Amino acid sequence: MTILNELHQDHINLNKMLAILRLKVKKLRAGNHPNFSLMADVIDYISNYADAYHHPREDGLYRHFHGRSSELDALLTNCEEAHQNMRVTCLELSETIDGILHDAVIPMDEFTDKLEVFLDEQDEHLNLEEGSLFPMIQGVATDQDWAQLITELPKSDDPLFGEKQAVQYTELYKELLVDMNE
Repeated sequence: MTILNELHQDHINLNKMLAILRLKVKKLRAGNHPNFSLMADVIDYISNYADAYHHPREDGLYRHFHGRSSELDALLTNCEEAHQNMRVTCLELSETIDGILHDAVIPMDEFTDKLEVFLDEQDEHLNLEEGSLFPMIQGVATDQDWAQLITELPKSDDPLFGEKQAVQYTELYKELLVDMNE
């Protein structure tokens, strides 16, 4: 599997997490209270896996291809900045959900709006990478580039979608199984 294929698979997995959050937003908008603990797990997974493994891997890929064209460089810079912004947004959402779980009084409309902004931001970013950036990289990459990147950008085991699920994501994994069977 190539690095771009692996990153694409990560995006598919991240989209599954985003789909769970979208369902929770619908519940919130309908006046129901979703499983906030599960929402915390989703944000935790996105934050921990994406920020600790996925985005650094992408950023390494982007640094490697920097300087190939001004159009590509502009997209690369945009994505690296988006990774930094998404890290901040994840942290803010995580803190808000933690507050909710600890009985802090937080207006649900405000929280739901934050979630929707987060989801829109994630969708826009994934669409940019999948629709524009990855194809541009594929167009300029050589076999030598991929051989070098395989050694420079080792893959980490995914704590949710990998061979062994982390105990902290047991409830989230069960939710995914329910969603896949519906």
